[in-house]
Amino acid sequence: MAIFELSDTQAHTIDYQHFILDSPSPYHAADLVAQRLVDLGFARQKETDAWDASPGGHVMVRGGAVAAWVVPEEVSEDVGFRIVGAHTDSPALQVKPSSQSTTGDGWGQIDVEVYGGMLWNSWLDRELCVAGRLITLDGREVLVRTGALARIPQLAIHLDRGVNSEGLKLDAQRHMHPVWTVDSDSDLLDYIARMAGLTGRDEVAAHDLILTPQQGPGTFGENGRFFAASRQDNLSSTHAGLVALEKIAQEGLPSSGDVLVFMCFNHEEIGSQTREGAAGPVLETILRRTAFAMGKDEDGLARMYAASSCVSADAAHSVHPNYADRHDPDNRPVMGRGPILKINANQRYATDGEGIALWKKACAAAEVPCQEFVSNNSMPCGSTIGPITATRLGITTVDVGVGLLSMHSAREMSHVDDLVALSRAVGAYWRAA
Repeated sequence: MAIFELSDTQAHTIDYQHFILDSPSPYHAADLVAQRLVDLGFARQKETDAWDASPGGHVMVRGGAVAAWVVPEEVSEDVGFRIVGAHTDSPALQVKPSSQSTTGDGWGQIDVEVYGGMLWNSWLDRELCVAGRLITLDGREVLVRTGALARIPQLAIHLDRGVNSEGLKLDAQRHMHPVWTVDSDSDLLDYIARMAGLTGRDEVAAHDLILTPQQGPGTFGENGRFFAASRQDNLSSTHAGLVALEKIAQEGLPSSGDVLVFMCFNHEEIGSQTREGAAGPVLETILRRTAFAMGKDEDGLARMYAASSCVSADAAHSVHPNYADRHDPDNRPVMGRGPILKINANQRYATDGEGIALWKKACAAAEVPCQEFVSNNSMPCGSTIGPITATRLGITTVDVGVGLLSMHSAREMSHVDDLVALSRAVGAYWRAA
């Protein structure tokens, strides 16, 4: 019988599917990254323990953020950090402390806040699961995810005759309120606690729970070239970096070179100004503690920063076939044609000439194509962890990512070739290409 061998792209796509399925919340994503690296021999670092900068791989989790670093066998005097940054969070509906309410007609609803800049309409008429973490009375953190539990039903056209001609109008408080039961006295938090293996809500002190689409990822289009899933902004970059780091680890510990750092922040979608976000001290703390554990002093740390660089990997915009006029007329990145450099004169992206040269060198070494994105002047772009990291640390930073359509939708679209290409380019960057 013939043995079927998967191509690199097929294998990467399948692994990406499983990664998204297993990462319904930032807490799940951080835990999964850490566990996969621990399985490869990385040492788990607790922040309350003495810092370990011995040769080899190390990994640390802080809530929904995860960091990994690889120290080479020999550390030279001119060593720096080679950092790849991403984020684990995506737009979602966050469960309020009240957790549930009941209408006068008996509908049981989950009380939520809108987290991040989601496309509200795309969340209608989709089955949603609850995922995140429970904090128990004795201080334990317990991850949980339910099956399909809730839905935001759209109003029938018979009761909204102008919806197609006049547009859908939604109010976040009144219309983005998921239903999960009717004519029932069930307790939502008790239900979720039992699904997490607890005795009930009596064990729960607090929670960080979100609602996210239950529908799993999949491919479509000619020869399955397109990939559809929620949370691709920014699990596409998180997964790409993880796979690249795993391949480096499988090749064996680097004998020399820079310290490799993989930093996946949380809370990018809401501005990053948290203890797990890029505007907080988490990355700086990791770099400082690593440098000091390697025997560096403050001047030595400053010299390491001067020799360092950062690739900020976050999703990018592909030219949209139905809204092509929304893009710059002379810079036309299209998904499937390689990772995208994100450039903005007002430094909403941190990319500059040094960063462009650094990234193009990595892409050339990885033998993957590279594109450039510049906003239409009439439409200011968003921002990323890149400018925040460059500002906090003074490190050369370049913003890149795979092109998406339907960004911030409940179901985003990417190209399978770009996903594997980003991982290869990141790997080349870490290998000092």
